[in-house]
Amino acid sequence: MSLNCEVSFDDLERLVGRCKSLRVLKVNDSITLDQLRRACASLTFLNLSDVALQSSEFAKLLVHCPNLRRLWVIDTVEDKGLEAVGSSCPLLEELRVFPSDPYDRHHRDGVTELGFLAVSRGCRKLCYVLYFCRRMTNAAVVTIVQNCPDFTHFRLCIMTPGQPDYLTNEPMDEAFAAVVKTCTKLKRLSVSGLLTDLTFEYIGKYAKNLETLSVAFAGSSDWGMQCVLEGCPKLRKFEIRDCPFGNAALLSGREKYEMMRSLWMSSCNVTMKGCRLLAREMPRLNVEVIKDEGNDDGQADRVYVYRSVAGPRRDAPPFCSHSSTVREKE
Repeated sequence: MSLNCEVSFDDLERLVGRCKSLRVLKVNDSITLDQLRRACASLTFLNLSDVALQSSEFAKLLVHCPNLRRLWVIDTVEDKGLEAVGSSCPLLEELRVFPSDPYDRHHRDGVTELGFLAVSRGCRKLCYVLYFCRRMTNAAVVTIVQNCPDFTHFRLCIMTPGQPDYLTNEPMDEAFAAVVKTCTKLKRLSVSGLLTDLTFEYIGKYAKNLETLSVAFAGSSDWGMQCVLEGCPKLRKFEIRDCPFGNAALLSGREKYEMMRSLWMSSCNVTMKGCRLLAREMPRLNVEVIKDEGNDDGQADRVYVYRSVAGPRRDAPPFCSHSSTVREKE
């Protein structure tokens, strides 16, 4: 229910009271939190991603939401607010914590590993998480997946690119090793933090049900990407940004790409030569290269590889070269 006009709260409350099967309620900012507490005992989905709640008022609301299965919030709730989630929402299955300001990487507020740990202790049915945080440790992630081994979607986004375990200063390899080893039902994974090729070796070895992988500012060499392409039999979508993977990594997936939905690479070490080789050797694939104006002509700034029975698309903008064009240019 969306309220875009003046409606008496008493009328709303009577209406909600008669809707015994109501599970999702959307209201505008004319409804206060105090009022919302009287309409929410049966709710299973609460979307507060547009509301900058503080931890104290957020905690007071959650006491009245024991049946929540899905919760979306902004990191203004801080770790104290997430502690309230762990203590008040034992049935929670999905948690999304969005950043209030994704561009302010040095902001001291927000959430940390402590909030995530608190949720994992109280919400053992958790299977989907999207978590933007300021810091994380290997030990915390190991404990989190031990508490919640049924994750199917694990998307951890540490706000500062390439950030190590802030306590040990070690790479975050062991954190994601624990995720793929423990969560055997894992279908979607987003990795972040300081990561070496070891993380991708773990992913290739253990993530046998993985369908979507998102990677940014990670890896050490082509070998990391090769491990994933060779080891994840169900991989359908692979998104890569700002990684040191080059032509050898791109070409190692020749046969794999025909079974995948798509590969996206941006700001990596792939060149036009590598794209031409792929396009020539795999003519049934669509290989698109998007060039940034003023950049090196030999560099492939962004590469999109996908399969389609319809062939190359005809609506590509001028700065995008598709397979036939890529093959022809020498």
